[in-house]
Order: sequence, then C-alpha cells, then structure tokens
Amino acid sequence: MQAQPGTYALVMACTDTQQVEVGKLGRLRLRPGFYVYVGSAFGPGGLKARIAHHTRIAVRPHWHIDYLRPALRLIDVWYSYDSERREHQWAKALYHANAAGIPMAGFGASDCSCPSHLFKFNRKPPDRLFRKRLNGDLMNCRPRTVHCGVDSSPVLS
Repeated sequence: MQAQPGTYALVMACTDTQQVEVGKLGRLRLRPGFYVYVGSAFGPGGLKARIAHHTRIAVRPHWHIDYLRPALRLIDVWYSYDSERREHQWAKALYHANAAGIPMAGFGASDCSCPSHLFKFNRKPPDRLFRKRLNGDLMNCRPRTVHCGVDSSPVLS
C-alpha cells in the first residue's frame, strides 16, 4: 500500500453481542455479523498511514471507528487511490446494498449528510459485488482488496 490519498472501507467481523460506547454518539449494541466502515485518507501518509492506524487499537480514540476496533476483527480492507473524496459515494453504494443495515445513525458522518459510514451485514459482503456497483456508478473507481488473516494485519509495505 502506498502513501497516497484515497478512499477505504474496513470489513470487520463481530462474533458476539456487546455494548460499545462511541464517544459523544452514545452506546452502540454490536451484534454478530459483519460491519463495513467507509473513510478517506487525505492527510500525511495517505492510505498507508490511515490503514496502519486502523489495524492497531487506539490508546486514545480519535475517530468513531477507533471506539469499535477493540470489539471487531479486521477481515478485509477495500481501497482505491484517488485525489477525489469518494467516501460518500462508497457509503451510498453500501447503504443501497441488499441486506445492509445502519447500526448507528451519524457514525463516521459527523461532517457530511450521509446517514452513516458504518453498515451492518449478516453475511460478509463480497468485494466483487461492491466493485461492480462502484464501477457502474464511478467508472474511474477500481477498489482493490487486502485480505487480512484471522489474527493478522494487512501487509502495508
């Protein structure tokens, strides 16, 4: 992964029901299934730095997703390099995906009008269907996938 700007989605698994306090948003009840969080990385270090941050558990949570990471296992990272912010388009694509739910309104979306940037699925959403949907809407957007092992982090070389 390179230190370039872009958009990403974290695909995470939850194996048991638990409550998580998400800063000022309040309490979120996580249920077994898969969660997908969409964000963008336009700061120093781009995608490489942001994804590296999300593979670790934050000592002092900064973003909403930092509060959830201790309770969820990272499965995949979908990403694309781009000088345009595409996180809202990705969130819209996930929002309209079959079987997608919004576990907490406003999650990761405090700076936009998206209903949420966090989505819940009972089954793991396939990256190929997500890519197909985005390619239909955003012809220049070609997300890639990094598969994370059961207890490993993505390779960020």
